[in-house]
Amino acid sequence: MSLFRDKVVLISGGTGSLGKVLTRRLLAMHPYGPKKIIIFSRDEAKQHFMRMAYQQNKMATDEIIYRDFERLVEFRIGDVRNYLSVCQALDGVDIVINAAALKQVPSCEYFPSEAVQTNIGGAENIVRAIKQFHFPVETVVGVSTDKACKPINVMGMTKAIQERVFINANIGSTHTRFIGVRYGNVLASRGSVIPLFHDQIKSGGPVTITTLDMTRFLLSLDRAVDTIFTAIEQALPGEIYVPRVPSARIIDIAQALIEDRPINVIITGIRPGEKVHEILVSNEEAWHTYERGQYYAIKPMLPELYQEEYGINMLDQEYSSGDNVLSAPETKQLLYQHHLNINEELNYDGELLR
Repeated sequence: MSLFRDKVVLISGGTGSLGKVLTRRLLAMHPYGPKKIIIFSRDEAKQHFMRMAYQQNKMATDEIIYRDFERLVEFRIGDVRNYLSVCQALDGVDIVINAAALKQVPSCEYFPSEAVQTNIGGAENIVRAIKQFHFPVETVVGVSTDKACKPINVMGMTKAIQERVFINANIGSTHTRFIGVRYGNVLASRGSVIPLFHDQIKSGGPVTITTLDMTRFLLSLDRAVDTIFTAIEQALPGEIYVPRVPSARIIDIAQALIEDRPINVIITGIRPGEKVHEILVSNEEAWHTYERGQYYAIKPMLPELYQEEYGINMLDQEYSSGDNVLSAPETKQLLYQHHLNINEELNYDGELLR
């Protein structure tokens, strides 16, 4: 993808599931990809294991040129909460993908101030550093979640404000474009329900379900990365890109993984801050949301940034995981398409172990 050619790309929270797949996809562009990828995160152990995972693969695998890894990837210890750390990391960067987040719903409910510092304060630090020091950053992408739409939990609330922080940053910005992406559950990413179900099934059960009615949007890590790349390529300042993806009932996911094993399923009740159905575009946002191929683009409401488009269909209702839910057989087929059946050995980034 030529838009990354010879660019310096910083991925905050780069050792997470999304950051690892972003790194793999960017490295696969070599020699026509980024000049450098900076993995910016606060966990030195995760950085060490990520570095070692690449160094131990001396041959080219999955289109990644491992021999150039040290030259192309820089690991930088730092925290988006720390303004000085952010300023140092942004020097010389062309594209920022902000994937750093506190995203576990129950954790954010019990430690809301921590979620505020990372999810909101981190975004504010990025914006402030770029504007205060006039860093020539071309694009900043804020990675958000369906929980930011009509939020009822702390994680969603802080992510909703993060979206607004980045949207507002476009006002008065002459050289940096601030955009966002918003999507639902990533299949088999760290902390998602599929690794939990795998562990419960391997242990003989029971499999725990919060409620029989619960639905979630589902997409692969690669589709999440595709959404980010498409937004970088197409989004106008302040727009949020949303992928058009299927949704499924959580009980159907569990039963597809259990198959015919003698595993019990128990209902535990909704956890603090959970919704039965998630929403990617609300009714209130639909009037300024446009169809763009496999995506929806939510335009900013601020009049200084809003640009009406003619000849493109707007969304006429909210986009909920409770609408157009996959059937149980369709859910099973989707999981098998992504090799997520219990018979496959997975790591906790949703990738097959070799």
